[in-house]
Amino acid sequence: MAAAPFPDDFVWGAATAAYQIEGAAAIDGKGPSTWDMFCTKPGKVWLGQTGDVACDHYHRYHQDIELMRDMGLMAYRFSLAWPRLIPDGTGPDNPQGFAFYDRLIDVLLEAGIAPYVTLFHWDYPLALYHRGGWLNRDSAAWFADYVMRVAQRFGDRVKHWMTFNEPQVFIDAGHREGRHAPGDQLRFSEVLRACHHVLLAHGKAVQALRSTVKNSIVGIAPVVVCAVPPPGEPADIEALRRRTFETKEQNLRTNAWWLDPMLLGHYPEDGLRSFAQELPAAMRSDDLSTIAQPLDFLGANIYSADLVRAGADGEPEVVPLPVGFPRTAIDWPVTPEALYYGPRLLHERYGLPIIITENGLSTRDQPGLDGRVHDTSRIDFITRYLRELARASREGLPIKGYFHWSSIDNFEWAHGYKHRFGLVHVDYATQRRTPKESAAYYRNVIATNGAIVL
Repeated sequence: MAAAPFPDDFVWGAATAAYQIEGAAAIDGKGPSTWDMFCTKPGKVWLGQTGDVACDHYHRYHQDIELMRDMGLMAYRFSLAWPRLIPDGTGPDNPQGFAFYDRLIDVLLEAGIAPYVTLFHWDYPLALYHRGGWLNRDSAAWFADYVMRVAQRFGDRVKHWMTFNEPQVFIDAGHREGRHAPGDQLRFSEVLRACHHVLLAHGKAVQALRSTVKNSIVGIAPVVVCAVPPPGEPADIEALRRRTFETKEQNLRTNAWWLDPMLLGHYPEDGLRSFAQELPAAMRSDDLSTIAQPLDFLGANIYSADLVRAGADGEPEVVPLPVGFPRTAIDWPVTPEALYYGPRLLHERYGLPIIITENGLSTRDQPGLDGRVHDTSRIDFITRYLRELARASREGLPIKGYFHWSSIDNFEWAHGYKHRFGLVHVDYATQRRTPKESAAYYRNVIATNGAIVL
């Protein structure tokens, strides 16, 4: 077996999100979220499904953590449900909500699994949405207050934090396209205002964590728009770089519009030019100094990439996928090189260590007649993508960890329960858990520090 391609302190984990697995949507004092509301809208979620029960992780977390330990996970990335902790988003705490996460964190630590906490993974308190949500500048202070309370309660045991998961998605899909919660289709100037308030909330949250949690390790987990060369073609690095960081179209599925303010202290110039007519008055001159708080790592949720070359005019050109190009069940192209070029270009621009905070694929796998789940496509996917991440690590990039999405099958947002991303299969009718063959494979990946994939 080849020598391990990752450093000795590399962190192997898996990830989930509260609304996707916890269930217990309206018990023990939990308040409603925008996703609870969105799931009641006709036609918004596949087959009208909801996260009301999901994986019932709220009641079955002991079993789920035991499965994580069996896989050899070193870390578990999960999110806190803001309305479970503070039902109205502001105001009184919910003691039962805080007690649940106390128990969850303690059992993780007893199992030798480090908690990596995401503070917001899309389940916004419905009461605050009715007060304007992210369009209200006060949302930054609301979020910072929530983070402060969380840090004071859990900071003695949790050191690793992420402020937001994929802000590009919950703002763009939820506030521009209307296909995610809260289901709005706002004017682009309003979308930019909401974006700015999220950035401001991020900065204030980092300040709250730094002031409260000794030796805190803080980052963020954006979805990363990636570009790779077409099959068989040499990489045009400049074309890949420009495509990765350009901000031109009127949507916020971009890297630079979000990351430049956080990490460079300014919005990107091409975005300011493109959005000049829509820039909101909400941007105050001193906001960027709050937004640009030093971070310890940059998370990267990476699943796929565009095929990009330099066009005849020198501009980046997105190449159509060849006929028969491999895709996952959710119709995302399988582009393993995204785990090489994505981290490489992110580190080049921002200089931070990189943690792959999500990577995985959807399938439609089910237990076979032998009772086992033979998800060979997931094993192949993990192998191909980790080979490219190993390439980045061997070239000296500071890749600090990898979190597979996800540890367990779950509610896949507007797709309901159609897709299965988990290393563990869930029979939603019985809540029976069955580790898939990929779980055993991932256990060996961890045991060999990645050498098995080479």
